[in-house]
Amino acid sequence: MRQAGDRCAAAWASILAPPRRLACPPESPITSGPYAELVAIAPTPVPERSDAGIPGSDLPGPYGVGEYACALRAKLRAFTHVQLVGELVNLRPSRARVYFELRDATGAIPCAVWLTDWESILARAGREAGGVPIDGMQVVVAGGCDFYPGSATSSPGFSFSVSDLRVAGEGDLLARIERLRKQLDAEGLLAPQKLLPRPLLPHTIGVVTGETGKARDDIVAGLARRGWAGTIVWGFAPVQDRHAAPLIARALTDLATVGNVDVAIVARGGGSLADLLCFCEESLCRTVALLAVPVIASVGHHTDRTLLDDVAAVSCSTPTHAAEAAVGLDCARGRAELIASVQRMREQGRRAVLSRARTLTTLTRAPSAHVERQRARLHQRMREVRAGSYRRVQSERETTNRRAIALERKSSSTVRDCRTRRPQELQQLALALTGHDPQRTLERGYALVASPGGEPIVTAATARTAGDVRLRFADDTVPARVTER
Repeated sequence: MRQAGDRCAAAWASILAPPRRLACPPESPITSGPYAELVAIAPTPVPERSDAGIPGSDLPGPYGVGEYACALRAKLRAFTHVQLVGELVNLRPSRARVYFELRDATGAIPCAVWLTDWESILARAGREAGGVPIDGMQVVVAGGCDFYPGSATSSPGFSFSVSDLRVAGEGDLLARIERLRKQLDAEGLLAPQKLLPRPLLPHTIGVVTGETGKARDDIVAGLARRGWAGTIVWGFAPVQDRHAAPLIARALTDLATVGNVDVAIVARGGGSLADLLCFCEESLCRTVALLAVPVIASVGHHTDRTLLDDVAAVSCSTPTHAAEAAVGLDCARGRAELIASVQRMREQGRRAVLSRARTLTTLTRAPSAHVERQRARLHQRMREVRAGSYRRVQSERETTNRRAIALERKSSSTVRDCRTRRPQELQQLALALTGHDPQRTLERGYALVASPGGEPIVTAATARTAGDVRLRFADDTVPARVTER
C-alpha cells in the first residue's frame, strides 16, 4: 500500500509539474513535422539507462508517459475555444460531470460538462422555448478541447469541455423516428399486436436478447420469482449495431413459426439513443406488427422509448417487468393459495364429519328418549288438532245459522214482493201503456191516414201525391181517394 501511495504521489507531482522544453536535434522529424509545437513543450526525456531507447531510431525520447500526457493536455487546452453544432447523443450523467456525444453526418466528438454548469444550463433551458436538452436534440455548445491524462489505474480520455449549451431544435434522428412513427400509425401497424390475446399462463415463452447480456439473467430471475415452470426458447441476437434489426426480426420470426411459443419477449438493457436505434428500424417494426404471436418489448430503461415499444403488444420498462407481464399469474402465490384452500376444505370436512358423528352418537345412545319426545310432541299436536277442530266446527255452525236466518228473511221478502208489490207495479205499467195506445186515440174520434201499403201519411202533400189512401177508424178501415177541387 505504501508503494502504491508513493507511485500515486509521484504521478500527481509529474502531472502538476510545469512543462520543460525538450532539446531535440534540429533535423528531427518531430521537431520539423506537424508535432513541432507539441514537442516544443514536451518534458526533457530522463531515461533510466543509456540503452533505454530503440536502437537505431532518430526519434527523441523516450519520455515519461505521465509527463507527455500532461504536456498533451496543456497543448489541447491551449486550442482556441469555439462553438459546435450537432445532434446530442448518449447523454449520461455521473457524480461530477455529464457526458454526451455531439454528432453530425460527417463526424462525432465526445463532450463533457461539469455538473454545476449542467444544472445552470438546465435551469436556463427550462425558462427558454427550446426546452431541456435530451437525446436526439440539435444543440449548440461552447467550449474547448480537454484531455484527461489518466494514471496507473485509470484510462486516459479526450473530450470537448462544454461551458455553455443551447437547444437549437429537434435533431434529424428524432425527426426521422417521429416521421416513421406517424407513418406506421397511419398504416394501422400500431394496433394489431395490442389486439392479440395473451395467455394468462403460457406454456412456452420465446426470448430474443443478447447471449451475454444481463437482460437474460433478469428474465430468468423474474420468471423464477413468478414460480413459472414452463419452457423458454432462446433466440440470441445482437441488440446494438446496424446489423441487429434484421437479426432480431429473423429470431422473432423463427420463434413464432418454429418455436411454437405462446408469447415472445424482446429484451435489452439500458443505453443511449444511438445504442437503441436498431429497435427503431422500419423493417423490425413491420415484422413485429405482422406476427401472430404477442410480443413484449423491454428495451432500455424507464425513460427510453423506441418504435418497437409502440408496435409491440406490451411495453415494459425492465426485463423483470417483461417477465411478469408474460406470466400474468403469480404461480407461487396461486400454488400457495391453492394449498391453503385445500387445507381449509380438509379442516371444514373434518369438522363436518365430527359434528355429524357426535349427533349420530347422541341419537344412538338415547333412542327411547328421542321416541318419547316425539310421542309427547305428537300427543300435543293431536290435542291441538282436536281443540282446533272443535272450535272450527262451532264457528262454522254459528256462521251457517246466521246465513240460514239471512236467507230465510231474504226469501220472505222476495215472496212478499212477488205477491203484493209486483202486481201493483204491473197494473200501473198497464195503465200507462193504455194511455199511450193509438187505439184509444181512435176511439175518441180520430182517424189514421195510411197509404195502400200501410205506411202512415202525415202531410197533406204526401196525401195528394198518393191519391188513394186508407182511413183507419176505431172499428174498421175505409178506403178513400184524395181529389182536388
